[in-house]
Amino acid sequence: MRKLWLIFAQSVTVLLAALFVVATLKPEWLRGNGPLSGVQQVITQPLGSGAATPQGAPITVKEAAAVGKPVAVLPGHSVGFADAARLAAPAVVNIFTTKQVKPRRNAPADPFFRFFGNPDERSSGRQENSLGSGVIVSAQGVVLTNNHVIEGADEIEVALNDGRRTFARVIGSDPETDLAVLRIDLTELTPITLARLEQTRVGDSVLAIGNPFGVGQTVTSGIVSALGRSHLGINTFENFIQTDAAINPGNSGGALVDAQGHLLGINTAIFSRDGGSLGIGFAIPVSTAKNVMEQILANGKVVRGYIGVDPRDVGEDFVAKFKLPNTDGVLIDGVLANQPAARAGIRRGDVLVAIDNLPIKDTVGLLNNVASLPPGKETTVRLYREGKLIELPITVGTRPTAKRITPPE
Repeated sequence: MRKLWLIFAQSVTVLLAALFVVATLKPEWLRGNGPLSGVQQVITQPLGSGAATPQGAPITVKEAAAVGKPVAVLPGHSVGFADAARLAAPAVVNIFTTKQVKPRRNAPADPFFRFFGNPDERSSGRQENSLGSGVIVSAQGVVLTNNHVIEGADEIEVALNDGRRTFARVIGSDPETDLAVLRIDLTELTPITLARLEQTRVGDSVLAIGNPFGVGQTVTSGIVSALGRSHLGINTFENFIQTDAAINPGNSGGALVDAQGHLLGINTAIFSRDGGSLGIGFAIPVSTAKNVMEQILANGKVVRGYIGVDPRDVGEDFVAKFKLPNTDGVLIDGVLANQPAARAGIRRGDVLVAIDNLPIKDTVGLLNNVASLPPGKETTVRLYREGKLIELPITVGTRPTAKRITPPE
């Protein structure tokens, strides 16, 4: 009996020692029935060319991540964003514009938010050359960029990543979102794939692709720092993606892409005191860009709803004064004569809390909700007046065409 006990104790000791060694040196062996069980891929080739799995079938890192499997990387190989850059880069173009301008008289500049088209410092004061970027979104030659990149341009030249150059024409623009749609007459184009913004999370990896300072196509990396940024005073309609990917003058209109190389947004502005990147950049989300592009392609312009009011956010001091349940809604500070709100009976001092059953939290919410309604639609507004909640019928009008306000020459 004593002999059997010694054999048992020695066997257990050896097994525990072996388990410790395996857990330390080869932990993946403990996840299944074999040394590579649970590992979707062992990389045996550089990323982008495919790699052999234990079963011999090629699979990419992206596909491995999609099924939630870990990726074993052999020595000498790295996991990065080469695949995403390779997929997106052919769709990102450089834009060169020329326009006649008057000599500047020390025009004031916003010290914080800067659009980052890149004016040529060598311009004579009569002709100005600027650099920007754009994104091919259709094999038929449709290019998305920023309105401020091409605004007022007499000539727009586009340079593709493959070396081809051509002139572009403007299909339409929307100053209130700072977007423009161009068309180029070239074949064999590689359009970018649009991402699904609703699947994007703060912390996701992103790449910014553009032509900073005219040095040529450049890729920088970062993360999504925030979503839904508004109240910045950059555009009329704001729902920005904030990123810390380095973007600089010349990046305007370029692509912000996800780790799969799909378009998340159009790079537009940076927070900066001196014009350089401080790691706070803003991109127009792909959902906004797609909506604007489709309207411009269909109608030549963007059509938005309008009711004609001057709104203010509701502060804590207004809650008691206007007998409100909370700070949701907007205070009507003014009503424009002969516009939908005036015809509906909305008055100065009313607090709007909903339109077309869409709740209104603040002035940005009101602007976006009203703009999303088709002109001519008959609906209702819900508002507080003298502490009472009432509903009024209203017929939505058409928002007047706006132009970007630029500094005086």
